[in-house]
Amino acid sequence: MKNLTLRGCEDDLALALKKTSKQRGVSINRLILETLREKLLDTGRARRRHDDMDHLAGTWSEEEAASFERRTAEFEEIDEALWVAAKPASR
Repeated sequence: MKNLTLRGCEDDLALALKKTSKQRGVSINRLILETLREKLLDTGRARRRHDDMDHLAGTWSEEEAASFERRTAEFEEIDEALWVAAKPASR
């Protein structure tokens, strides 16, 4: 296994690496290796991770969650009229 050194990493890229590695709970080294493997090698192990909203998970209070449930309850109801086949127009 080879050791490589990365030079010339701009501040914005370094910050993005640090932030992403923290969000995923992995080291910066592991993040870089996983990203390189995913982008450069077709190993079949690469999976698309969707973690852009992880920072929101578990942040609502009981009151906020209950309020959300109340306000979105109507979306759980099925409007039967939307599912009845319309009669074709007569010609």
